[in-house]
Amino acid sequence: MSPLPSVEAADGVADGVDDVADDVDVVCLGESMVTFVPSRPGRLADVPSFARGIGGAESNVACGLARAGHRARWISRVGTDGFGEHLVREIAATGVDTAYVQRDPHRPTGIYFRTAGERAVGSEVVDGPEAVDGSGPDDGNGAAEPPEPPEPLAEVVYYRAGSAAAAMSPALIPRERAWSGRVLHLTGITPALSADCRTLVRELTARAPGRPLVSFDLNYRVSLWQREDDAEHGPAVLLGLARGSDLVFVGEDEAEAVWGTRGPAAIRAALPEPETLVVKQGGAGATAYARRPDGTDAVTFEPAPHVDVVAPVGAGDAFAAGFLSGTLRGLPVAERLRHGHLMAAAALTVPGDLGTPPSRERADQLVALDAARWGTLRFGPGWTDLPAPAEKWAETAAVEVSD
Repeated sequence: MSPLPSVEAADGVADGVDDVADDVDVVCLGESMVTFVPSRPGRLADVPSFARGIGGAESNVACGLARAGHRARWISRVGTDGFGEHLVREIAATGVDTAYVQRDPHRPTGIYFRTAGERAVGSEVVDGPEAVDGSGPDDGNGAAEPPEPPEPLAEVVYYRAGSAAAAMSPALIPRERAWSGRVLHLTGITPALSADCRTLVRELTARAPGRPLVSFDLNYRVSLWQREDDAEHGPAVLLGLARGSDLVFVGEDEAEAVWGTRGPAAIRAALPEPETLVVKQGGAGATAYARRPDGTDAVTFEPAPHVDVVAPVGAGDAFAAGFLSGTLRGLPVAERLRHGHLMAAAALTVPGDLGTPPSRERADQLVALDAARWGTLRFGPGWTDLPAPAEKWAETAAVEVSD
């Protein structure tokens, strides 16, 4: 892989990438970090070693789309450190275009540590330079049954303050580059990183000639909106960005946490502007509202398959990637939702952020099952690696894969 261009904090965009092809399907813009996952169960204070991985909402979506056969580009900034090099190398290895990723010699690449378990919703405990993450509370993203009894909350500690990605701004990230695909995918994490990032996201979501379809995943992070130097109210910022987007993903309990809004219908009432709104309902499934030409909504609910969850982190990003894949292919909304569930199931059955999705052929066969057969599906670790002849999926009413 060719070296990334170094970029001074105030020097504008990277040089040497003017000849990058702009025929990509989706551009995903946002911070990615190196993740450290404990080698055994336990508190961060007690775990002796960690395995290194990568994680970031937007880059996770880009990786999922690339693995599903789409042309995906990730735009971000990393430090001129080993962690930044590792991030870009690993993301590029999935087939994602990283030509517009900038390196900052003055700021580090973000990292974080986490244990297994569900992420917190609402109040959080500070444990390090940043607070424990109040990640999108719907990390099951419609593809996992609620655990019985509830799993303990994960410890998630970020070291991302002052990172290279937090310096993203309109001066460093030209709009024409962010708008270089058919779809621009953003999340509510980026505007929470800094005032410059917030300005950038507002500019990219502003309606203007040449704007692609804007996809926005709420991804509410309570800790990022609780900084003393943050003069803006997070829920209001996120509401404005969601209303300015074309396609919005939001968890049902996430909407309650950030806006106090309960239920899919109430969420749609609060967000009438997007052409498509997807409300993720945890283990129950997901509901999509798609505006018809006459201004009314077509409402589609698809239940989630049963999943033996290994770790919930990354499932929301995978769901978004699956739904976006179906959108790019022009599939009916119900099939887009099912592709989202399958991608999420792939993420839920691995310990890291990124699962290997099923092949398109296999996913299409599963998505085509009738409602009764779809309702019998159950996925466990390794399910995407098992052979699956077409006739097996066509003739088997129940598909159960587990260790």
